[in-house]
Amino acid sequence: MPRPNVLLICTDQQRFSALGAYGNDEIETPNLDRLAAQGVLFENCYVQNPVCGPSRASLMTGRYVHSHGLWANGVGLPDAERLFSKDLADAGYDCGLVGKFHLSACFGGRLEKRQDDGFRVYRWAHDPYPGSSENEYHRWLHTVRPDLIGAEVDYDSLPTEVHYSRWIGDQTIEFLTRSRQRDKPFLFIANFFDPHHGFDAPEEYLKRYRDKSLSRPVTVEDELTGKPPIQTEASHASYAGKARGYTSYSADELQEVKAAYYAMVTLVDDEVGRILDALDRDGLAENTLVVFTSDHGEMLGDHQLMLKGPMMYEQAVRVPLLLRWPGELPAGTRCRELVQWIDIAATILTATGAPSEGRGQGQDLLPLATGRASGRGWALSEYRNSGQPYDPPVHLTMLRRHQWKLVVQHGAPATAGDRTGELYDLDADPDELRNLWDDPAHRSVRTELQEFLLDVLVATEDRTQPREAAW
Repeated sequence: MPRPNVLLICTDQQRFSALGAYGNDEIETPNLDRLAAQGVLFENCYVQNPVCGPSRASLMTGRYVHSHGLWANGVGLPDAERLFSKDLADAGYDCGLVGKFHLSACFGGRLEKRQDDGFRVYRWAHDPYPGSSENEYHRWLHTVRPDLIGAEVDYDSLPTEVHYSRWIGDQTIEFLTRSRQRDKPFLFIANFFDPHHGFDAPEEYLKRYRDKSLSRPVTVEDELTGKPPIQTEASHASYAGKARGYTSYSADELQEVKAAYYAMVTLVDDEVGRILDALDRDGLAENTLVVFTSDHGEMLGDHQLMLKGPMMYEQAVRVPLLLRWPGELPAGTRCRELVQWIDIAATILTATGAPSEGRGQGQDLLPLATGRASGRGWALSEYRNSGQPYDPPVHLTMLRRHQWKLVVQHGAPATAGDRTGELYDLDADPDELRNLWDDPAHRSVRTELQEFLLDVLVATEDRTQPREAAW
């Protein structure tokens, strides 16, 4: 049997619940729902960091944040780190990418430093905005619609035919149908920017949600009084004071934000449908592993918070993960095991048979998807002042184990901030409304989880450097 092609589709800031297949009856995602019905849906996939850069580095290296070293947005991935795309290229795959990558700083007009990534086709465009680095999307838009270039343009609501998400779809289809090297299997990564804020979309998508009565944010009165104080600060001003916080939004504005967020997801869904149709037309679907996921979530007002940052709620760190591989993965399957973003690279390397350097820390998901194995039973996410920086720095470590979620906000000597944290029983409190961190009745559970977390951190250290002798 020929080696499978791999199509990895990744959105930006799409929380797990923003998809019909995950039980959301408010949102329209027929194409992604179809993909889920034809493959395996992982119900509990956790990213290694709740912001873009560190999370994407974990995806591409298959390694935890404390191992690969890209600990915050604006930090570059060390040159010694190896990307799984390079492994596939060295194994004879034709590799391409379109859209965002974010493995290095790219703010203020600087071009993102490129790794030894193995991509023959590299159509990089960090985001659609004019203040971003000049990129492939900007050059294309300047060619086809120069009248839409400028600081006064709302790039989020551009007409669908010239929207960034449509451009991602078009470029992906162009690779699949025209520019791929047909004598080789391929890896193509389509990185959408939606549904990242700003919260807007083309009018034809907005109007599908504008007049709907959508669910209100998940919270209770005075919820944050029982949570770490950094959340109250973020509730008043997101991004360490660089963006609007939850408290500045009216109830109607929050509904408008959710409508726009859903509209962006539906726009992406339509593009995914076009891409899947292209696979079918070109006879590629039967031998292509399709992976759909997102780099982290979005709070959308839940827990009185917006965007992302120093928070480890399900809405921030749990993301969709769909795998379709006809004949190899059972259609219509749901997997409840705890899995992590680092597992995606390991899964792709196993599926393609590509050799790697062995530094990856993920687990192959194929045995889980087919019911031949069980998972590790825990997930780890690390925030190291990773978003807009706080002073003093905010460092969080999250451990999900069975029904429990532990979030440690570290104190001295890691930072001058106070040590505090969160503890949730997700069976009894799936919405994470009751923080049990200081509850005497749960002190033994908290202690056990903190001790287990220490063992996890030791287990996930990088000890791949070979030992050459006894001394």
